[in-house]
Amino acid sequence: MKFSDLLAAILVTAVWGVNFSVIKLGLNTLDPFVLAGLRFLLCAVPTVFFIRRPDVPMKTVALYGVIFGVGLWGMVNLGVLLGASAGVASLVLQFSAFLTIFMGLIFLKEKISKQQMVGFAMALAGLAFIISLTDGSITLLGLAAVLFGALSWSFANIVLKKSGTKNVFGFLVWSCLFSPVPLFVMGYFTTGPQAYANVTDNLNTMAIFSVLFQAYPTTLIGYWVWNFLISKYPVSSVAPLSLLVPIFGFAGSSAIFSEVIGTEKIIACTLILSGLVVALYGNKVRSLFKPSATT
Repeated sequence: MKFSDLLAAILVTAVWGVNFSVIKLGLNTLDPFVLAGLRFLLCAVPTVFFIRRPDVPMKTVALYGVIFGVGLWGMVNLGVLLGASAGVASLVLQFSAFLTIFMGLIFLKEKISKQQMVGFAMALAGLAFIISLTDGSITLLGLAAVLFGALSWSFANIVLKKSGTKNVFGFLVWSCLFSPVPLFVMGYFTTGPQAYANVTDNLNTMAIFSVLFQAYPTTLIGYWVWNFLISKYPVSSVAPLSLLVPIFGFAGSSAIFSEVIGTEKIIACTLILSGLVVALYGNKVRSLFKPSATT
């Protein structure tokens, strides 16, 4: 990978990691579902007028938009509001990688290897450490909401995979059209009319920054750069870099909210990320230590 492309990939993971702290900044004044709805509204409009429609049925695009918008980011926002720190949320969301493997077993008839099961067990041990935290950076409700978001991300991955689209960016942009309305409805049903009372007054500088950061650097630009790199290089060269997201997530939360990174979090982070490496890239890592054949 070219050095400039490597820097671009690292920058994207940094943006994605810091985004969890930016979400928390927006939640200081806005309802979690309203915040997510505004994010996807800006992702779709006016961009959708300049990007051609994806090459798949719109019902598939709509399904992805609802799962990605409401199930993933609506629930992650709710989880952060309910007590999951930005750092912990960015780490727990990585469980989507494991859940996607199990979704592949169910919906795509893919097999689960022994090394994937070992990796999953390691990550579960890390999750147990997170549940045991008593420093106020996680609550069971917040954890449950973020885990639901991870599950939704896995379902979204399956929908995207089964769609067979060749226009991934167009698929993303057009899917954003179907996220705002259900998110705004969820905001009404969970919080009531007060979710929209004085919304314009609550759109202070920090809230506006939060919405804009989530819509453009995080979603549109971030996914565009990432998908470009995926198309340019082998997936095995790009995908592992996503493991940097929780590191930047904890760094951002520590810098902005003074989140303490104690021994338990370091152990949890190590176990979960190591589990991901074992499950997703164990064969490649093991091959590095095999003696080369000699003639």
